[in-house]
Amino acid sequence: MSATAASTAAKVPAGAEPGFTRHAAAEQPLEPLLEVENLRTLFPVRAGVFLRKIGDVHAVDGVSFTLARGRTLGLVGESGCGKTTVGRTILNLVPPTSGSVRFEGRNLSELSRREWRDVRRDMQIVFQDPMESLNARHTVGQILEEPFVIHKIGTTAERRERVARLLEHVGLQPSAAQRFPHEFSGGQRQRIGIARAIALEPKLIICDEAVSALDVSIRAQIVNLLLELQREMDLALLFIAHDLSVVKHVSDDVAVMYLGVIMEQAPSEEIYERPAHPYTRALISAIPIPDPRRKRQRIVLQGDVPSPIHPPPGCRFHTRCPFATDICKTVVPVWESVSPGHNVACHHWRKVVESGDVVGGP
Repeated sequence: MSATAASTAAKVPAGAEPGFTRHAAAEQPLEPLLEVENLRTLFPVRAGVFLRKIGDVHAVDGVSFTLARGRTLGLVGESGCGKTTVGRTILNLVPPTSGSVRFEGRNLSELSRREWRDVRRDMQIVFQDPMESLNARHTVGQILEEPFVIHKIGTTAERRERVARLLEHVGLQPSAAQRFPHEFSGGQRQRIGIARAIALEPKLIICDEAVSALDVSIRAQIVNLLLELQREMDLALLFIAHDLSVVKHVSDDVAVMYLGVIMEQAPSEEIYERPAHPYTRALISAIPIPDPRRKRQRIVLQGDVPSPIHPPPGCRFHTRCPFATDICKTVVPVWESVSPGHNVACHHWRKVVESGDVVGGP
């Protein structure tokens, strides 16, 4: 995927989900801020009295993409496809098995612990469950002050002043610093999590299912807050989610994962209007349409997701794919270009495109 220019806000187009702002199309390429190349993260499986290794869980198995400053990449897929592990591996919360992650040209696997501390100021994460990620024994003020303490920034008075400004920046009162996380609603706790993420003015924020646990109305507020902060701070966002309706309206580009690998990657508008992979097509068919006059042909995939311990040979999706043939069972599909910026790993992507849109007329 080629990196493109920083996006600007635009009006929500007709038919878009209300409550979300949206990015305008990019025009000029930018240097990538984050480069992930052939990233693999395997987890050993052990059994027996002596806990001998009997296999590996292929959580992430050869993922590559780039992300430029000010851009949003949506990483989508079913639960268990490995998208959360991608985010955690980028931040070294989970050590990679192989591959490389470059941030501003630096190979993160070569950094020492002290160098990692400096890099972490520029790379932050917003977790799915804010209650689990916030220390219940600390006040909000202590939680937000901790990054400044760790990095030895400012005096006590200066840090408290920064905490007050952070709370106001995310739509909370400065008095919230004296309260504990359990005293807030889910949406307010997520705002606190976002405030902690932007405290050190990072360049990249990984949003790991950051809105999936929230009500729809609160979800729109949090997404719009993230996009507003992105414009103000020129942030790059890796937006990990399974809700494709949200991803569609916040992402500049979308990558679709299945069983540890990326199946398709394209600009947001194109991947929803012209999906080239059967798995992407099935996911899009499940998005509800707010217009009762329009009908969508729902594609129900047969069978279960194969075990990540023993992924199928050839194309990993062939056990559930309606387009599968013999070649899919033995030959791994190569990365092919559908159009500029739109790539897919499928032997029969032309048939998928020719089969028509999954959305019908009135």
